[in-house]
Amino acid sequence: MYLSDFDFNLPEELIALRPLKPRPSSRLLISDGGDKFDHHFSDICDYLQAGDRLVLNNTKVIPARLNGRRRRISDQGETFAAVEITLISCDAQGNWLSLAKPARRLNVGEEIYFDLELIATVISKNTEGVGLSFNKTGKEFDDVIANIGIMPLPPYIAAKRPADEQDHDDYQTVFAKELGAVAAPTASLHFDEALMDKLNAKGITFSEVTLHVGAGTFLPVKTDDISAHKMHSEWGHVSEQAATEILDTKEQGGRVIPVGTTALRLIETAARDTGQIQAWTGDTDIFIKPGFQFYATDGLITNFHLPKSTLLMLVSALIGLDRTREIYEHAIEKKYRFFSYGDGSLLFP
Repeated sequence: MYLSDFDFNLPEELIALRPLKPRPSSRLLISDGGDKFDHHFSDICDYLQAGDRLVLNNTKVIPARLNGRRRRISDQGETFAAVEITLISCDAQGNWLSLAKPARRLNVGEEIYFDLELIATVISKNTEGVGLSFNKTGKEFDDVIANIGIMPLPPYIAAKRPADEQDHDDYQTVFAKELGAVAAPTASLHFDEALMDKLNAKGITFSEVTLHVGAGTFLPVKTDDISAHKMHSEWGHVSEQAATEILDTKEQGGRVIPVGTTALRLIETAARDTGQIQAWTGDTDIFIKPGFQFYATDGLITNFHLPKSTLLMLVSALIGLDRTREIYEHAIEKKYRFFSYGDGSLLFP
């Protein structure tokens, strides 16, 4: 299949720059068996059944964008220049891969100074980004970042407005627990505590998994033949408990519905080896496109995605390319709000 198969024209005014309040007041497009229904997210209980299980990604977004000053010593003395750092991923040694602006002016060995006495040393530079070693680690590092960091809004929002204090709440799910993501699992942003309680009262159950969403989720597909595209890698964990809960739900005839493409990618990764989900931990670069065999997923809650994106390809793999096109045409006609802060959909194959 070709990249052009997943293109569509989206009016710019449909790109949401802020979420609606309260969270479940966003709109919800439901597609089951080819039919389409227009509702609000607060109505989702009416289209789920007792015994269904929602799989939640409990990753927590770190305020990963940092403003600092690089320090350079020369014959002329000590000089400083502004640099913007966006953290991408942390390795086992506590060093961070990052994106830097301007990266070309950074040299290995230079120091970057941030507020609250946080200092980073440039330890590497390559096509993937800039490697940084910080003078603080663990909880001490997390506490400083929480105070000085800026939420890493998606590029299509950041290009139109800066992140602000409101985004610290808006761009975080109500069940976020595990620090490590630099992008939110945005389908989960429609849930609040009241909706969770309502779902629970109906007999709908929840399992939590962790996939730390990386900045690579926003990278464009650059190959015309989509089979040549290489996915970014992200760290994930499916506990023994979550795997057992999902297996039990399937055995009892319930539906397993991941909330978001990140949760879906993770449980399908954990089911690859045996054809049924099992406990799993590691880095996944699974690419789900039309023709993919699903083992764990019976439905999907997701937002409306970018044209020509791997997320749109994943949706097309689950429900079919023609049906995806019909749903997106309907969403545009009905003026649904698109992307991370936009409206949601509940999709069944």
